[in-house]
Amino acid sequence: MQKLIGKMFCIFTGSRREKQCNFEQVLLLACAEDLECVPGFQQKVFYIEKPFQFTEDRLVLNLKFDDCKGNNKLNFEVSNPDFTVELDGNLVALKNVSEVGKALFVHARSEHAEDMAEIFILEANEKRGALKEILKLEGNLGIPRQKRAILATPILIPENQRPPFPRLVGKVIRSEGTEGVKFRLSGKGVDQEPKGIFRINEMNGDVSVTRTLDREAIANYELEVEVVDMNGKTMDGPVRLDISVIDQNDNRPMFKEGPYVGHVMEGSATGTTVMRMAAFDADDASTDNALLRYNILRQTPTKPSPNMFYIDPEKGDIVTVVSPALLDRETMESPKYELVIEAKDMGGMDVGLTGTATATILIDDKNDHAPEFTKKEFQATVKEGVTGVIVNLTVGDRDDPATGAWRAVYSIINGNPGQSFEIHTNPQTNEGMLSVVKPLDYEISAFHTLLIKVENEDPLIPDIAYGPSSTATVQITVEDVNEGPVFHPNPMAVSKQENIPVGSVVLTLNATDPDTLQHQTIRYSVHKDPAGWLEINPTNGTVGTTAVLDRESPFVHNNVYTALFLAIDSGNPPATGTGTLHITLEDVNDNVPSLYPTLAKVCDDAKDLRVVVLGASDKDLHPNTDPFKFELSKQSGPEKLWRINRLNNTHAQVILLQNLKKANYNIPISVTDSGKPPLTNTTELRLQVCTCKKSKMDCSATDALHISLTLILLSLLSLFCL
Repeated sequence: MQKLIGKMFCIFTGSRREKQCNFEQVLLLACAEDLECVPGFQQKVFYIEKPFQFTEDRLVLNLKFDDCKGNNKLNFEVSNPDFTVELDGNLVALKNVSEVGKALFVHARSEHAEDMAEIFILEANEKRGALKEILKLEGNLGIPRQKRAILATPILIPENQRPPFPRLVGKVIRSEGTEGVKFRLSGKGVDQEPKGIFRINEMNGDVSVTRTLDREAIANYELEVEVVDMNGKTMDGPVRLDISVIDQNDNRPMFKEGPYVGHVMEGSATGTTVMRMAAFDADDASTDNALLRYNILRQTPTKPSPNMFYIDPEKGDIVTVVSPALLDRETMESPKYELVIEAKDMGGMDVGLTGTATATILIDDKNDHAPEFTKKEFQATVKEGVTGVIVNLTVGDRDDPATGAWRAVYSIINGNPGQSFEIHTNPQTNEGMLSVVKPLDYEISAFHTLLIKVENEDPLIPDIAYGPSSTATVQITVEDVNEGPVFHPNPMAVSKQENIPVGSVVLTLNATDPDTLQHQTIRYSVHKDPAGWLEINPTNGTVGTTAVLDRESPFVHNNVYTALFLAIDSGNPPATGTGTLHITLEDVNDNVPSLYPTLAKVCDDAKDLRVVVLGASDKDLHPNTDPFKFELSKQSGPEKLWRINRLNNTHAQVILLQNLKKANYNIPISVTDSGKPPLTNTTELRLQVCTCKKSKMDCSATDALHISLTLILLSLLSLFCL
């Protein structure tokens, strides 16, 4: 029949005989009076709450195994080598153990039966959920559980273990026995790099580690285990075997992001966050090995308070803890503080490892001090006509010289209507450099008074204002000097025809002495006359010509001739002024036109008898140049050999009237310009008649020179006239 029985859930403490049991009722389909013996473990799944440590030689729990035939030759195997099962079924620890996997597997075998039991180790808050799993169909005691061929429970290994090695760390169990088969292990850490870290006893499934492990290098290994026959054929598996490396506190906290520099404005409120310090610990972040706490070890300097700052032990935030009045940059020994920050793991416990770093905190300046002149009045003396810096104005400012709260900006607020003065800041000294930018005239004003104001680049904080000390006056005295005479106007300009007679008056220069109070006399002289065409009366400044003015001269540019003159006063020492004269030269028809080219060549059998295009040019200006008239002088002989045709105002073309014999010919051509009166120039065009064969022109060995009769007569006439 059916009835409820108690299913025992136990947590064992103390000696093997001592135990404390709790009972939770579960539904069990069985009848105590009629229940027949079922070979194997009487309870196959156990849930125990994990203690802080399993103590050596203390009972964990009791496992009941019955093969229904006396348990002859009963043997137990445990998946974790730190535990054993005695013949009476008691599971005990072989040594003090603080870390085990999530589960243990116990394999029992006698002459007549074998079975497997699972022991799940739970955290305290996992117990209720685990008990619910018992009620699932696959966990009911009345239904046989499917057996596993290979049981490979997760293995936990502490890092940094010391020799000797190899060291037994776990066991793989085969429910069907190990006779005639062997275990084989593979994966990263066995037959893959890094090779040879783990190995398995082929006969009994014992898993060993061969050397010290480093969790920070590799935290987990995922291996595979299988059972093969003696020929290497797989019988069972592969099954995954997880090996986790248990962290030890073997890494100190490290500050990796330095240098650490923070800024806080002076006068900031108490509790203002300055910066954050963050250290790194390579240990397991889920353990206290990497649980960091921060602390300030030392502050330098210690004034005005040895505890200017506080660091949040968990976050690493550094904040101010002094009043705003003490956070005054101008009264501090130094605006820079250095804090030695310690980070300690293990949650800050004394056993924790530490790392340190230096945090530099700079107290930033704000503009809480107005600049002040070092004196109320400054004096300066400057000579008239001189520009440049005349005085440096000095100020004091208690703010930080590296900031806009210290840098001065000067302005002239009175006494500069003509904008003759400017003031700039010297960036190194913060002084105001007062300069004359427009020359001063003693005769107009011998004294100037300026009112100067100084401010900062940055605005003052609201409760600070510029006072009387932020303004000053500058008294400037102008010294009289002997100034050179001044030409009126300058430059001077006049227009004259070229070729005017020598001795003609060009103009009279006018220079005055600005030193009106000194009553000085002025004398004139030529300073620069490139062509030597001019002279000047030293007393009255009248300029005349000493040579013919020529517009076509290379000293004339764009029809303008330029000369320089001096005016010298009678001061001691004398002063000189320079005047410039521009003479614009008007053109007259004084240049005959010229002809180009003067040489032409033609083949004796040429079909095209247009010999050459001639051009004419004239140095004069319009209307004394083109249009040009082209004419041929009278030709000798009974037949005319050539003619000239006008093409346009400046060009004409010479044409042969018949083919000529190989020889040199001189053709006289006259060109006449359009001036009034016109000018004519006669030029000989030399014409070479050559032999042309295969596109080559041969002008050598020409016949005797053919000269026009007109030229012969002209030559003879010239001889008789000599």
